[in-house]
Amino acid sequence: MNKRLEMLEKMVAGGGADSFARYALAMEYRKAGRHADALATFGALREADPGYLPMYLMAGQLLIDTQRGDEAKGWLTAGIALAKQKGESKAEAELEAALALT
Repeated sequence: MNKRLEMLEKMVAGGGADSFARYALAMEYRKAGRHADALATFGALREADPGYLPMYLMAGQLLIDTQRGDEAKGWLTAGIALAKQKGESKAEAELEAALALT
């Protein structure tokens, strides 16, 4: 197991992790091919901090990559709405481009 993944798992398990640490853990799982763990971590992050915009694109892309387009649409659509609300036009465009792939 890589040291970064191990460190992030300990941080999140200890309860003191912020949203970025949870996001980083999900991304490490994705990089390691642990898709179920990545999606579970994105889901937990969404529950804890639904305003954390970067997770929507990454979770959506992972779902597209794993042939789960309907689930991807839900994540990406929610991300687009949040990006609009926050005035994040670059993120909105990236999310819309990913949605077009579903």
